[in-house]
Amino acid sequence: MSNDQMIHVTRWHNGEKTFSPFSDAEMTRRSSAMQALMAENDIDACLFTSYHNVCYFSGFVYCKFGRRYGAVLNGDGVTTISAAIDGGQPWRRSVGDNVTYTDWRRDSYFTALKDLLKNVKRLGVEFDEVNLDLKTLFEEHFPNVELVDCAAAAMRLRTIKSAEEHKLIRKGADICAVGGRAVMAAVKAGVPEHEVAIASTNAMVREIANSFPFVELMDSWTWFQSGINTDGAHNPVTNKIIEEGDILSLNTFPMIFGYYTALERTLFCGSASNAHNDLWQKNCAVHVKGMELLKPGAVCGEVATELNEMYREWDLLKYRSFGYGHSFGVLCHYYGREASVELREDITTVLEPGMVVSMEPMIMIPDGEPGAGGYREHDILIITEDGAENITKFPFGTDEMIVGR
Repeated sequence: MSNDQMIHVTRWHNGEKTFSPFSDAEMTRRSSAMQALMAENDIDACLFTSYHNVCYFSGFVYCKFGRRYGAVLNGDGVTTISAAIDGGQPWRRSVGDNVTYTDWRRDSYFTALKDLLKNVKRLGVEFDEVNLDLKTLFEEHFPNVELVDCAAAAMRLRTIKSAEEHKLIRKGADICAVGGRAVMAAVKAGVPEHEVAIASTNAMVREIANSFPFVELMDSWTWFQSGINTDGAHNPVTNKIIEEGDILSLNTFPMIFGYYTALERTLFCGSASNAHNDLWQKNCAVHVKGMELLKPGAVCGEVATELNEMYREWDLLKYRSFGYGHSFGVLCHYYGREASVELREDITTVLEPGMVVSMEPMIMIPDGEPGAGGYREHDILIITEDGAENITKFPFGTDEMIVGR
């Protein structure tokens, strides 16, 4: 094939649009809300390049693999930009239009953008996502376009979830419990961590597959840690063998249409020492109090400050390792975050109805001390008009959590 026959930019509308858990009205609501903010700030178009915003506004979760992706939002709606290696899948998953570019020429991605960004003078981009290389290329290809930040505004929109988002997040919480029960059934002294994690993840993937007419099965995972490996919330699964009396950390994460949910629990294999049990119950007490504090009008930082006092009374505050919770929605362990709704002392956001927030206190007692290990409980709550709804239906801090006996 000669160079003049090679396609650089095209529209591969292969097949029909596929099932989405979100209605056209829901996706239009998101775009319309962002378009209103764009109009207020004289932004002609936005180019979203992050996993979370491309998914939020279009429904498409891309697989980067060294290539560039995006979603352009303007007055006409949203158009995704994808690499030809993905075929027609981005079109089928996107709520709007899709443009495909090829690898045959280095600047094909920007060729696609030039067609979508004609006459744009002020372009919204995600300052927390665009790296220096991409910024330099934008300036080379669009020398007369002013780049302005749209990440903060988009994040504020994402923090208030719709009824349709709540429905999907509730389903995710239910599937977390499926994974949690699989963990509890698989734990036994002599079993390696990875076998427990595999049992959990497989159970969740099968449940997701059985729950929707069509769904992409990607990125669900389980972190299961034992003994010293429990000291970090994000420590990877290993082949360490579980031992009698080990403190255990159950963490299940089904990913559904780009939406993350989580269940996290402290467990013990066979038995818990008196020192472990004392610390476990204290951390559970903080968890209960924290859930009581999550309501409309609560300030994120003030929630953290009040819970600190409980740990301080027990001389455990020095063992706290991170914030008390965070927002939920389009995020994953390798992308996304709604940093404005973190339960940390430096966050002044006021909780509002519609927000979805976790409560997950954790302390880490160093190796060699009585009760050594990491203790963490995690529930998901939807902020309502007059309180909060706990959508995590799973026990914690009970005899049932001593497993493998």
